[in-house]
Amino acid sequence: MQNTALDRLRTWLTADDPRLSLGTAIGVAVLIGLLTGALFGLLGPALAVGAVGALVVGLLMLRSIRWGLFALIGLICLLPYGAVPVDIGFRPTFIDGALLALFGVWFVRMITGTQRTFEPSALGTPIFAFLLWAMVAFIAGLAHTPLSATVLRRFAEVLLAVSLFFVAVNQVRRIESLRQITAVIVLSGGLTGFLGVLFYVLPGPLTVRILSKLAVFNYPAGPGILRFVEDDPGQPMRAIATSIDPNALGGLLVVVTAIAIVQLFADRPVLPRRLLALLAGLMGLSLVLTFSRGSMAGLTAALAVAGVLRYRKLFLLMLLVAILMLLLPQSQAYVARFVEGLRGQDLATQMRFGEYKDALTLISRYPVLGVGFSGTPDIDLYLGVSNLYLLIAEQMGLVGLLIFLVVVGTYFVVTYRAWRQTSPGSAIEGHLLAYQAALVGALVGGVFDHFFFNINFVHLVALFWLVMGLGVAAARLAVEGD
Repeated sequence: MQNTALDRLRTWLTADDPRLSLGTAIGVAVLIGLLTGALFGLLGPALAVGAVGALVVGLLMLRSIRWGLFALIGLICLLPYGAVPVDIGFRPTFIDGALLALFGVWFVRMITGTQRTFEPSALGTPIFAFLLWAMVAFIAGLAHTPLSATVLRRFAEVLLAVSLFFVAVNQVRRIESLRQITAVIVLSGGLTGFLGVLFYVLPGPLTVRILSKLAVFNYPAGPGILRFVEDDPGQPMRAIATSIDPNALGGLLVVVTAIAIVQLFADRPVLPRRLLALLAGLMGLSLVLTFSRGSMAGLTAALAVAGVLRYRKLFLLMLLVAILMLLLPQSQAYVARFVEGLRGQDLATQMRFGEYKDALTLISRYPVLGVGFSGTPDIDLYLGVSNLYLLIAEQMGLVGLLIFLVVVGTYFVVTYRAWRQTSPGSAIEGHLLAYQAALVGALVGGVFDHFFFNINFVHLVALFWLVMGLGVAAARLAVEGD
């Protein structure tokens, strides 16, 4: 019936009778105008545009997992905390919707026979073990902390985010698909870098006014949006883009910047080199403006690995950036803060040392299962530390940390062996090295921050495991061919 109605409408619009075709066109225009006016009148301009955009993206996601991955990457980079403006007991985030759509479409493809294979890869067993142990630790932790709907929802989001690895491995089976996804990551990261720089250079009140418009999507509003070094307005301001937390923005940028810069030096980049240089420059500048020293250390390690393995010119770029940072007057505050961190002289570093000490005490009391994801049984201790590895050990015990390290170690073995089989300049080499470097950056940055396995930053958890899945997909393409 739907096709009949559409066919009839098409016939009327293309009728030989000009009165019929004109009348039909006017009727369609009036109907669209009425619907658009009603939508804008009921929701307002911002929500109406958002609703239309969400509808279009949602329809594309339901048609293709690839479009679902595109949408998820865009949300991770540009609207990580955005939530639907409707309260159903809680406000689902856009990332929640993207994750559910991805797994829903994949499940339908499996049960309908559109896709008949499931490939866990060499990482499948340790990742399944990691997910299982996370659930064991979560349930065990309920013995000392009441379960809340918020913690349950966020833990479920983390499980879905980790499972993104399997989506990437099973859906990215052609080099063209990998190139498209890599291009979307770089473009989304470049736009994030642009927003980070833009909101940094704009007058503070204007930045606050612009970002406060996102309050309808459950973002914070007001002057408190702006962030400063050590939360002191007398200190330099820190870039936030739409990530609000400058350290979270730094964690995001270390991954996407590593991918962009390695692609810039690759023999077959996914985008024109001039555009890649511009996007990578915006990301790198925004990363510097976050004053996130851990993320900068992560990016340095990521580029060093890519430089050692293949692209020696990266060391010249790193040297040039280091010289500029040391000589430019505008960067002296950043250099001074970096030196203070190395010496342990600033307040933030001293607080981290205190967190590490408390975390080690907590782990020594609960070494096997940890304390779960919602709280601690001891009043003298707290859950949370600015270190990825200590946080995993707090939540899941040393067993959970060991499984995580096995996953990571297996990833680098798989991708390194695949890289050894690629010829220099091959189409897949730049992708393999990009996703290896990105994981190195995240893991080194994780020594100083906790975002890549924190239930309050699901978007960065999702980014970490998505990148890991894309790296394994690239390794399979390198070994088996496109």
